[in-house]
Amino acid sequence: MQQRAARPFRIVVLGGYGLFGARIVRALAGDDGLELVVAGRDAAKAGALAAELDRGGARATIEAMALDIDARGFGERLAALAPALVVHTAGPFQHRDYAVARAALALGAHYVDLADGRDFVAGFAALDAEARAAGRRAISGASSVPGLSGAVVAALADRFGRLDAIETAISPGNRTPRGLATTRAILGYVGRAYPLLDRGHWRRAHGWQSLRRLRVPGIGTRWLARCEVPDLCVLAQRYPSLRSCDFRAGLELRRMHFGLWLASWAVRCGVLRDFARHAPALLALSERWLDSGSDTGLMQLELRGVDREDVPLHLRWRLVATHGDGPQVPATAAIVLARKLARDELAGAGAGPCLDLFTLDEFLAALDGYAITTTIEAV
Repeated sequence: MQQRAARPFRIVVLGGYGLFGARIVRALAGDDGLELVVAGRDAAKAGALAAELDRGGARATIEAMALDIDARGFGERLAALAPALVVHTAGPFQHRDYAVARAALALGAHYVDLADGRDFVAGFAALDAEARAAGRRAISGASSVPGLSGAVVAALADRFGRLDAIETAISPGNRTPRGLATTRAILGYVGRAYPLLDRGHWRRAHGWQSLRRLRVPGIGTRWLARCEVPDLCVLAQRYPSLRSCDFRAGLELRRMHFGLWLASWAVRCGVLRDFARHAPALLALSERWLDSGSDTGLMQLELRGVDREDVPLHLRWRLVATHGDGPQVPATAAIVLARKLARDELAGAGAGPCLDLFTLDEFLAALDGYAITTTIEAV
């Protein structure tokens, strides 16, 4: 009896020609057995990327589609594409609801997003019953945080008898591309108050304040400031022994980093009330300085606690990306998950943050070929 060929796994990437969406599409275009739909508001941009990948010998089937997640009839247009998986990269997610995820689940598709909004990711388990009823996975935060950061903590947690503190830092190189959605997301919490777990108590912190200097051999000094990200609550829930969980980010150029720091005080004092609306102008300004600084980005996690012999333990994990490859890191969790779902390697159903769904080794294997290195050291 002749065996029927397996049906291609169809993936719709919303924002598929954007900063991270295009990297996801490019990576998956080399995989057999996939159908990729590059979707977004601009049909010309979607079509240009699809045509480029076709000319480049893509092994997956590539299509392009104009699709606006905010337009009336979005659910019907998405259903017509019959996806097996919807990858949502069209942020910012800070003030969005779960309509796109619900639309995907309603038509029987898996769902993955790159959300970095704290409340969005922390509350995503509200869709768990819908995802289980559909027999599908709905995953939020498949990005650097909490996707990669969570995988790093999981890889190192067994070395601890008790994990007390996690501190994460990210500093992109100035010459790497930046997107409007990411800019809006950052400006949305600059100067804003948010709860932070610090030495066993939840207290109030403010976005882009509490400056700290990070010195990295071979890279130099980067300044960091506090940011509100999903890790602050989802990692605290995942590891109940934590007494502190903190996150800072920094811009390589001091004029940009300290400019935001000054703006954070204007927001905190009520002088600036809607800083995010200035995102297009500030992004354009930052792009005038693209020739300054470097193309080297870094991500670092420091874990503190005691080992199984009750001896103090401090581990530092660091990722360094050169040659402008830093933006591949936030895109990679979605790539790993898409491949696992396509191969039916992710059992079960349900909705929640991107934790415990892949290993650190799986993540780093997907970065093979990029100018990215990692190290682990006891401090």
